[in-house]
Amino acid sequence: MSVIPASAAVAVDDDPRRYEHLSVIRLEDPDAVARAAKARRRHPGVKAGKQNFIVAADHPARGALAVGSDPVAMADRRQLLDRLQIALANPDVDGVLASPDIMDDLLLLGALDGKLLFGSMNRGGLSGLVNEFDDRFTGHTAAALEALGADGGKMLTRICLGDPDTVVTLEATAKAIDSLAERKLIAMVEPFLSVREHGKVRNDLSTNAVIKSIGIAQGLGSTSAYTWMKLPVVAEMERVMAATTMPTVLLGGDPDSSQDDVFASWGAALALPGVQGLTVGRTLLYPHDGDVAGAVATAASLLHRSAPRTRSTHNTSTRTAEVSE
Repeated sequence: MSVIPASAAVAVDDDPRRYEHLSVIRLEDPDAVARAAKARRRHPGVKAGKQNFIVAADHPARGALAVGSDPVAMADRRQLLDRLQIALANPDVDGVLASPDIMDDLLLLGALDGKLLFGSMNRGGLSGLVNEFDDRFTGHTAAALEALGADGGKMLTRICLGDPDTVVTLEATAKAIDSLAERKLIAMVEPFLSVREHGKVRNDLSTNAVIKSIGIAQGLGSTSAYTWMKLPVVAEMERVMAATTMPTVLLGGDPDSSQDDVFASWGAALALPGVQGLTVGRTLLYPHDGDVAGAVATAASLLHRSAPRTRSTHNTSTRTAEVSE
């Protein structure tokens, strides 16, 4: 059975059978996923001066289905695939960050030619789970990502100083970083200082907390040669970016302000040294006005795609939020 390629423009419809062929392929020809990965045209590679735009779609695997006030916005897989194909059809979108199930669907749809692929590695810290901070690696492995021809793996690294499970997550993250580095794959580390309040895990998005999380996360593993940071846009981003020399992508999360304000904050942060691009999911896939293509195009317009300037010499407010990815 052959893989059915995605069209450049995805028709928006409610046909419940529009992805039935994916179920048939999975039933009769599961090896089609590996063949699609092998046949896929690879991304030419990341370069300084060309910021990358990556669409995130790994939320459902952690039980995080909510967008805004809708607690199950991401539950309909058919709608999610519709929205992802609309986003990936924009040539300014460089890649995708996805859990294995969604990555496989997109490979079967032929939607990932020429794209960067980042697999979601730890999804064990389910949203609302009693031991949520024990965020075990239940998704992509480094070996699986290498076999897929992926570019790297992402790991959520929540650090709760009052929860003993944090050390387990830190150790697992360090091992994953080493496993990726052995294969010359990028480790995209997404750190937060987190707390549990009224039974819910919240990320501390104060500037000092984000800076502290960077200091801890970038020291994990026996090498940082292939480590990137994935960081929230917070107040005083100049101070945040001064805390690391790692290539950094900005995450979007589930915004609590207007879309215009969110885009403005991204634009300012993208101008800072070391920022390699955006990794955004719900904000663009489920915009308030429903216009996925428009939201993606606006975000793409914020990216810097020019040649970098080089230098020849060396020496040169507190808030909290619920888990956002």
